Parts: sequence; structure tokens; C-alpha cells
Amino acid sequence: MVIKSDSPEVEKVSCAICRKEIPLTAAVIPEASDYMAHFCGLECYEQWKRQSERSGQHNGKAGK
Repeated sequence: MVIKSDSPEVEKVSCAICRKEIPLTAAVIPEASDYMAHFCGLECYEQWKRQSERSGQHNGKAGK
């Protein structure tokens, strides 16, 4: 979800794991999902990747 901040030039998104709001330009965005997911950093991305692999939702192409 993209959230417009008070400043018109800075768009923010919520991390898919911890829900921390981060600037869109700083988000880690995997290319291998059926939907767009944003992460505040590699730690949350790795957590999402592990959860997705366990549930069979991740096809293993992200980050390559």
C-alpha cells in the first residue's frame, strides 16, 4: 500500500512484515511475486522469503 505523506514529494509504503512506514525510494521490492511487496530492509525481506517458502507461495526467483 502506498501512503502519501504530508510532504508531497515523498511517497511512503508499509513494510510487508513489520508494517513500518518507509520512503518508497528506500524499499526493497522483490520481482518474483504475483503482487508488489515492500520491505524496510533485508531482515524483513528474508523473514518474508522464509515464510513464503514454507507456505509454498514463493517461487525462488527473488533476489537473483
